Amino acid sequence: MSLAETVVSRFPEPIRSIALKHRELVKFALVGGTCFVIDTVLFFGIKTVVLPNNPVTAKIIATLVATIVSYVLNREWSFRTRGGRERHHEAALFFLVNGIGIVLNSAPLYIARYLFHLQEPHVTRLTEEISDFLSAQIIGTLVAMAFRWYGYKKWVFPEENARGPRPLDEEEALGHS
Repeated sequence: MSLAETVVSRFPEPIRSIALKHRELVKFALVGGTCFVIDTVLFFGIKTVVLPNNPVTAKIIATLVATIVSYVLNREWSFRTRGGRERHHEAALFFLVNGIGIVLNSAPLYIARYLFHLQEPHVTRLTEEISDFLSAQIIGTLVAMAFRWYGYKKWVFPEENARGPRPLDEEEALGHS
């Protein structure tokens, strides 16, 4: 039994059944959470220390790094049984989907900063920071996440069980499916 399956087996019902039934989504969300932390730390670090006058560029750099981590984790864990494409084709599609995701992720920050002028001197520094976090890390991430989930399943990893079947969940192992 894998570590993830061991953890899920300790969940109370009905959460356990839901997690097992939607295991790809749960894994995708965990990878997303990990990459969200990477993206957030890098975004605020780069924006604060390296590129204080270029927050959208800082966001793009942070998202690119998180995307590379995301590819490895999603391919080898979240969607490890999916495939159907040659690896270079799969990687190209992954990065294309994520390129669109970067635009979707950065657009709310761009709109907040440059259309709504939610930046100094038009607003306080605190308002600017709250706006940056909400627009880039919350709104942008949610919009891009929904698109990535769809894009990965539709184009990047389209075929279920292309790289071998997934492990049986508890009910399937007991013959109750």
